[in-house]
Amino acid sequence: DVQLVESGGGSGLAGGSVRLSCAASGYSVSTGYMAWFRQAPGKEREGVAAIDRAGAPTYTYAVAGRFTISKDNVKNTLYLHMNNLKVEDTSMYYCAGAPLVHSPLEPYEYNYWGQGTQVTVS
Repeated sequence: DVQLVESGGGSGLAGGSVRLSCAASGYSVSTGYMAWFRQAPGKEREGVAAIDRAGAPTYTYAVAGRFTISKDNVKNTLYLHMNNLKVEDTSMYYCAGAPLVHSPLEPYEYNYWGQGTQVTVS
């Protein structure tokens, strides 16, 4: 079975930094697409950042220049480095994976999902 387990969420101050991790089992981050999504109460789930097999990233406009997505193929772990946090970054963050995607920031493209980790910025 595929399991994606997020960690690293919590509370942070505006302008600060947080790093999220997503440990994968039963699925290889090196051979598939991986992404981070977020969903705030009452809002739709939105794509934040994605990374392809070769490590090339894609970011939504709201986080470009502030967030960095990366992966460690040996540890089979996905990361999201969140810098210069804003209050509007407050959300539940989910990692997701899929063997192949055409639209990297669209939730419907992804087969596997973690349980989410909360990030609160004040």
